[in-house]
Amino acid sequence: MRHASLRSILVAFTALTAAPAFAQEAPPVVDPAPRIQDIIPEPPVSAPSVAPPPLIVVGEGAQTAAPTIEPIPRVWSPSPRDGQGRTAYGLYLTGRSALARGQAEQGAAYLSAVESLTPEQPTVRDQAFTSALLAGDLDIAARIAPDAATAAPVIAEAGALVSVVQTFVSGDAKAANDALKARPVLAPHARAAALIGPWIAAAAGDWDTALAEPNPSGDPITVLFGRYHHAQLLEHRRRFDEAEAELHDLAFDARAAPLFRAAYGEFLERRGKRDEALAFYDSTLAAGSQDPAIVSAKSRVESRTRPPALSNYRDGAARALIVAARQVGSEGANEFAVVYLRLSLNLQRDPETIFLLGQTLAQANLDATSRAVLGSVPRTDPRLYASAQVMVGLSLAEAGDQDQALTAFEAAREAAPTDPRIALITAGHLLQLNRYDDALVLLNGPLLDTENQAANVRFMRGAAYESLNRVPEAEAQLWAALQAEPNDPTYLNYLGYLWVDSGARVAEGAEMIARAHAADPTNGNIQDSLGWAQYRQGQFDTAVETLEQAVAKEPANAEINDHLGDAYWQVGRRREAGFQWNRVLTLDPDDERRAEVERKLTEGLAL
Repeated sequence: MRHASLRSILVAFTALTAAPAFAQEAPPVVDPAPRIQDIIPEPPVSAPSVAPPPLIVVGEGAQTAAPTIEPIPRVWSPSPRDGQGRTAYGLYLTGRSALARGQAEQGAAYLSAVESLTPEQPTVRDQAFTSALLAGDLDIAARIAPDAATAAPVIAEAGALVSVVQTFVSGDAKAANDALKARPVLAPHARAAALIGPWIAAAAGDWDTALAEPNPSGDPITVLFGRYHHAQLLEHRRRFDEAEAELHDLAFDARAAPLFRAAYGEFLERRGKRDEALAFYDSTLAAGSQDPAIVSAKSRVESRTRPPALSNYRDGAARALIVAARQVGSEGANEFAVVYLRLSLNLQRDPETIFLLGQTLAQANLDATSRAVLGSVPRTDPRLYASAQVMVGLSLAEAGDQDQALTAFEAAREAAPTDPRIALITAGHLLQLNRYDDALVLLNGPLLDTENQAANVRFMRGAAYESLNRVPEAEAQLWAALQAEPNDPTYLNYLGYLWVDSGARVAEGAEMIARAHAADPTNGNIQDSLGWAQYRQGQFDTAVETLEQAVAKEPANAEINDHLGDAYWQVGRRREAGFQWNRVLTLDPDDERRAEVERKLTEGLAL
């Protein structure tokens, strides 16, 4: 059979939403924007990989760590009730149910109410604290933060970090700084505290602490960004020579340079050294870098536009938390990253941070919450908004809400009408909705029907033509796609099946399907095509074996079960054929297949 799922058609495009610049028109990137995970040294081969412990999460798609503390009792006696007469059990079950549906805010509110009724229950408190963190209810989380005496370190240290940041958010930098000095935040959240601590100390006027030399024995990323923040704080204190020396070292360090080149140039601009900054940007670009930040900075200097301002203390702390989030995210600790990004947004509500939080929630399998956050990305930056809407659309499509997914894709297209990638994703989704003419409007439009169009555009256009029974046009497009990528199993399978099923070029189509199967032997759809090619060539015994294997891989596929029923009939296994055809009717076949199967159940197949 031909591939027809949204994921199989769009899988090549989902990676495009991995960065806020998804919808951005940008020059070819020779030197890609650096990622933290590219700079962290690989661990020794002999060293075991140890991931940070997960938070205790009680939401959608979450994995719950085994509690090591007192469990919730089987019976609360007497049963605590709130002012409305609701029992703790009822609130607890309602909260857990809301979290399972992805309603993080409602779930957190219910669990917080349970915690108020049963403060002696550490499991409830920990679950309420964690759900409040992931939902962004940071004031509640700070209020009910567990302490080290009763909670696991992963929970207790998160509580300490949240309490410090929320105190800073409230405007009391001195109290936050005093709390950090009196009770340092320990692992696994020590790195985040180390990055924000100097900014909080600076806001509190504690410059001895703020300007203390970064610990050189920490992990590489924390050390690098500690040095960068140290340079910024030196600039705040007008110790410009020391700040410039630190930034210069970072900008010319082989591993750190991609992260800090732009920062060094911006410092030079702020100091009025425009000519020196321009020379630095020119030399960086001449060395082969096409870092968009450097390209933009060069343009800024040439137009004599004001350089970016130095981060204030609050913004500096917010950006430090983003660094911490990216760092733990690169290690797979997405729940930690969610917490840090929530805290960052409480300090500075930046659209790019909202977008990053939405991405991270999706990576933590908190899909409904991710969609809600991505849906809150403002329209002020059309490219960022379009990226967020594409991610929302892909998530909704994966969840089966195809109409709302299309609404999100259309919103992305409205925000970024000249982006061909969004047009292509929208066209692919229209194909899944069987809106072939609408898909062709985009596929044949000026954004996609170009001289150097990619093979996947031609493939999707061919699939649309074939679905409209415009076979000659379909063959031309599918053949063109195959000539561009002759070993692609999807293209081989689609055109091969078309030729086999129509009877036009059975032998040639069968050969193409065999190549597709060899390239992707675990694909049940391609194996069905192989079995159907054998069937159409009269190789019925072989077809039965092949199609049985295809059904084992795709047991709920109506077309594959139908094909197996036909093969059983041809080898005389009539009862099994009837069983397969009856099964097809339970698998929601389209109207045409349903009518054909019902006819076969009544009349059988002509031999």
